[in-house]
Amino acid sequence: MAVDIVMPQMGESIFEGTITRWLKKPGDKVERDEPLFEISTDKVDAEIPSPSAGVLKEIKVGEGQTVAIQTVVGVIDAAGSSAAASSPASAPAPAKSQAPAPARVPAAAAAAPPPTPVSRPAAASTPAAAVAPAASAAGSSSERIHSSPLVRRMAKEHGIDLSTVPGTGAGGRISKLDIEAVITAGAGSAPAAAPSVVSIPAARPVLVPPTPAPAAAPGASGAQAHVALETAVPREKIYFGNYEVQPMSTMRQRIAEHMVASKHVSPHVYSVDEIDMTKVAILRSKAKEEFEKRYETKLTFMPFFVKAAVAGLRAFPTMNASLDGTNVVIHKDINIGIAVALDWGLIVPVVKNADEKNLLGIQRTMNDLAERARSKRLKPEEVQEGTFSITNPGVFGGLFGLPVISQPNVGILGLGAIEKRPVVVDDAIAIRSMCYVTLSYDHRVVDGAIAHQFLHKVKETLENWSEPLL
Repeated sequence: MAVDIVMPQMGESIFEGTITRWLKKPGDKVERDEPLFEISTDKVDAEIPSPSAGVLKEIKVGEGQTVAIQTVVGVIDAAGSSAAASSPASAPAPAKSQAPAPARVPAAAAAAPPPTPVSRPAAASTPAAAVAPAASAAGSSSERIHSSPLVRRMAKEHGIDLSTVPGTGAGGRISKLDIEAVITAGAGSAPAAAPSVVSIPAARPVLVPPTPAPAAAPGASGAQAHVALETAVPREKIYFGNYEVQPMSTMRQRIAEHMVASKHVSPHVYSVDEIDMTKVAILRSKAKEEFEKRYETKLTFMPFFVKAAVAGLRAFPTMNASLDGTNVVIHKDINIGIAVALDWGLIVPVVKNADEKNLLGIQRTMNDLAERARSKRLKPEEVQEGTFSITNPGVFGGLFGLPVISQPNVGILGLGAIEKRPVVVDDAIAIRSMCYVTLSYDHRVVDGAIAHQFLHKVKETLENWSEPLL
């Protein structure tokens, strides 16, 4: 029985994905839920598990291709290992077919002169002898080494065995900085190769010819005439001194598209408030060691903000909504997306039914989601169905930020750094642990009065915290 492998939907606003790597080849036996291929979207880089046990019969969409969700990307023969034994595809391939990539590289590529500087990087031509060992090393350790597609591609291009690279990321993950350090250290002894990042000592501007724009039609409005004039004005990109041109990853391209779309669709308005976190900070300081010892998980400030946001969303359900045409959809479930920074981008896993969890439950759920996000083990449904979002630039020392709304939500809460500052309390100057919070909201649905009442509820909950920690 043939089982179709489809491109999954990794989020409500995600309609396509890019296959960055197949972990199996036609003829390989696979188990149900075994990692089958890796994809990249604007929300997640993830390993996609096999929908069935059997033999990978066919790959329909190759690496680097972007397709719509629900597209069939491959086929599994669920008949089992007996089919694998009788299938020519499962027989050991001749040595010359085990490394198809070098066969496609012209022999002259190894001796070709370095490409002339360009403003857009081109794929580097790599000698066949250098490609084979890198591909073998990356393939042989793909199941044991935690790294991103970008890191594996860089290792392949420079002939580096990832099993020899120490990882400094979470759980020993090899980050881009780790692989760059190895490349830099070996630059003196390694043979010169065309880099994937083009360094260009530019001394003059690069002019981009404008696309001819049609003249404004007779009788056109002032706005139409302005657009026609604006598109006809020549644009130029000027590069000064030395610089690098880096191609955007698939994930970063999708982030750019969706952020622009969010700003275009939702009229963003911002509100800012300041919260006295002294009571919470003292309670956390006293309880965090016992909390970690008893529950085997660290206690951070984030679950306090999640609980406060839940209180605000319960009091003002308009913040827990989305817009469908001319209909405002008020969600009964409170599913809060928590932004998680990755070495290669950003992802927003969702704490489902956050209103039904206590402080411990929220902390454990967040820790689990964040760890699996960094190791690419999130399930598609774990980045879907968010009704409100929280992002924390304060963890990197930011005073506050004005985040872009994650569609189709109508609001996102931004958390600043918690810092001790002198403030006036009962007509006296006192040192308190203070935190700025910001709310970005969609003015099509949420008015300023509701936004500020929501923030006040969040502030009130945190400044008068009453829930026990242990």
